[in-house]
Amino acid sequence: MDLAFFETIVKQLKPYTKEIACHVLGDPLTQSNLHAYLDVIYKHGLKAMLTTSGYFLKKHSYETLFHPCVKQINISLNSFNKNDTSLTLDQYIKPVLALCHEKLARKKELFINLRIWNLDELMSEKAFNTLLFEKLSGSFDLLLSLDEVYKERPKSIRLENKVLLHFDNYFEWPSLSNELYGDGTCQGLQSHIAILASGKVVPCCLDCDGIIELGDLHEESLERILTNERTVQMIEGFKEGKAVEELCQKCSYKERFNEKL
Repeated sequence: MDLAFFETIVKQLKPYTKEIACHVLGDPLTQSNLHAYLDVIYKHGLKAMLTTSGYFLKKHSYETLFHPCVKQINISLNSFNKNDTSLTLDQYIKPVLALCHEKLARKKELFINLRIWNLDELMSEKAFNTLLFEKLSGSFDLLLSLDEVYKERPKSIRLENKVLLHFDNYFEWPSLSNELYGDGTCQGLQSHIAILASGKVVPCCLDCDGIIELGDLHEESLERILTNERTVQMIEGFKEGKAVEELCQKCSYKERFNEKL
């Protein structure tokens, strides 16, 4: 996204949020000028959350990664096991752990959230997780029990001050070709929206292809987009437990919210 266009969007977001998650499927650390985007966010008094695969940590200085606007860095550790790479696990995990320890050494208050979202039985990766736990245990001088995690299913484990290991299951990415999951409520248009690099506004961060295009910020304001007929119909539908859009009906991620109903 063009930097000047990005700033016009940040200005429009200020009445709605205090935080910007700098990703919609893509990895923000692939951007060589990431620091410039963070400067814009900081200039307007908002906080940033960075979600990354961890492959591009070396591409940026700690001054960028620990930018004063950054509130949290999420690193998907199981991305290593799901991507073809010439790196060994040691080569991959070394800069991840270095980032954690540098944060502690500098006494930075941001969170680092290490994600292991592969605990479901159908996609079990216990062998990989065993190796991962060995490296984490050694790095943080902790005795981490993978068996207890599979048994107790904690949401997270504290490794150090504001360094957390977060657990969850895989989920099927929403697609119009998926099976029908039916109605239900969702956090889309309630806790967040997503804005694609093209300027298209979509209801949630899983709609990376812009299937539910609510509007285009090149053509109209965010305020107008968030109050148009299609947006309002979705919001009212979720209030009643109804998924009015086909993509939402074919999304299993919303089941995480409907289990609590």
